[in-house]
Amino acid sequence: MVPQPVLSLILLHPINDKEEEFKAQEEEKINADGQEVSENLYFMKQCVGNACGTVALIHAIANNQGKIELEDGPLKEFLEKTKDMGPDEKGTALENDEGISKAHEESAQEGQTEAPDRDTKLDMHFVAFVEVDGNLYELDGRKKFPINHGSTSADTLLKDAASACRKFIERDPEEARFALVALASAAE
Repeated sequence: MVPQPVLSLILLHPINDKEEEFKAQEEEKINADGQEVSENLYFMKQCVGNACGTVALIHAIANNQGKIELEDGPLKEFLEKTKDMGPDEKGTALENDEGISKAHEESAQEGQTEAPDRDTKLDMHFVAFVEVDGNLYELDGRKKFPINHGSTSADTLLKDAASACRKFIERDPEEARFALVALASAAE
């Protein structure tokens, strides 16, 4: 039922004590063991409060620029400007980017509910899953680094990313507030 090929999945999931505990354990393990991260991966930190949806969308699109033709505008300009920056610099650039900020605010105003203030503490969070250089990455601007979930391909991205998303649900099986959106390419 999901159009193919899938370029990215964006997961909306709850942030709670179980998730925070897992995040700390995962970070500790990766700091100790290391992981392979492609130099071609676009990853940014989230410095702006309540902008995780925007950060997830940027991650999804930035890591698929060879498959998505962006029109001239704030997003294309932002990606070009930040392509050689580190994750923290990209996050700061997003915080100070008037074009993206304006587009974010306009989009938030079009929703069916009132957009929360950027300082409001929320308990839901967006992350993106992308394939870069044959690996599946979880891109979460709240984390210190991307998470490499192992090998994948354009053909298996949906299945592999869905398996990674399933682990979020398994960590808290009583929780029901999960949503998943696929960024799919037009048929080739």
